[in-house]
Formats: sequence, structure tokens, C-alpha cells
Amino acid sequence: MKAQAKRVLILVFGWLFIIVGVAGLFLPFLQGILFLLVGFYLLSHESRWAKKQFDKLKRRYPGLYGRFMNLKTWFQNKFRELFGRRI
Repeated sequence: MKAQAKRVLILVFGWLFIIVGVAGLFLPFLQGILFLLVGFYLLSHESRWAKKQFDKLKRRYPGLYGRFMNLKTWFQNKFRELFGRRI
């Protein structure tokens, strides 16, 4: 049951970030590519299609991908400090 709930949360948040990312491509105050990266990263754990799209974004925007991975590492370290476990 716990694994199923985690999977549903990953899918919901992944698609939510993708929707915001697409809106961000047209709205000047949102970072569309960043939201798309986060969304595809989340969905890539559950979907081959999303993994393929995430890999395309990594190749197209390598600098942004590097900053994204640094941010991901920072969040993981903060999570470990707060909760004492790994994501």
C-alpha cells in the first residue's frame, strides 16, 4: 500500500510540474524548462516515455541540467539533515 501511494504521488507531482512547465514556456515569470526538467525527472522513475523525454532535455540543455542536479543534491542533503534518511 505504501509503495502504491508513493507511485501515485510521484505521478501526480510529475504531471503537475509538466503542466506548470508548459505554461512557463509561454508566461514570462515562470521558468518553463526548469519545471519540465523536474516533472520529467519525477516521471522518469515510473515511465519509459518520460525517461526518454528527460534524456532529450538533458542533451538539449546540459548547463541547466547541471544546475538542476546540483539543486537536487542540495535538497537531498537538506532532507537528510532534517529527517536523517535518504530519499
